[in-house]
Amino acid sequence: MAGFVSGKFIISAEKLSQCPTLGLPEFALLGRSNVGKSSFINRLANNKKLAKTSNTPGKTRLINFFNMSDKFVIADLPGYGYAKISKETQAAWQRNLEEYLLDRKEITSLIQFIDARHDVQKNDIQMREWVDAHSLPIFTIMTKVDYIKRSDIQKKIKNIKSVLGGEVLPFSANDSFYVDNVTEYIMKLGSL
Repeated sequence: MAGFVSGKFIISAEKLSQCPTLGLPEFALLGRSNVGKSSFINRLANNKKLAKTSNTPGKTRLINFFNMSDKFVIADLPGYGYAKISKETQAAWQRNLEEYLLDRKEITSLIQFIDARHDVQKNDIQMREWVDAHSLPIFTIMTKVDYIKRSDIQKKIKNIKSVLGGEVLPFSANDSFYVDNVTEYIMKLGSL
């Protein structure tokens, strides 16, 4: 059992030059707004207040870094697909995020989050195509599996794999079985 890791917020960065160097494997979280990235971080760290959760999409505006027990770093990126911001601000975000994703040496893998209750969305596919075009390492976490029937979980995983490819891990912030599996998978990747 991997159990919980403890998490500590480090810093928020707007661009690559502000990102911290901790000498740990780094996992960057990609996903639509409100897909459950903050809940994922909080559950992994067993701390409901570590990453701010919100019912308002588009709250994360910066790259937020979390040190997980000095074993790995989580970098929470702004959600895509929704934000009440100007086109200029969106363009600046995009430039900063692309620079981070393409030039950040510490990244071990990207993690794309997909909500189990919905089909893979067009902007999920566009994000994956961009990642694949740049040959970046990535796997998928299917969130909110507690909201669908247990009998549908494998079918949903198969569906996501057929659309995005790669590894797909189910996750629920309410079930420690999934937390342990995901933590073990991340630790294994981080030690390669």
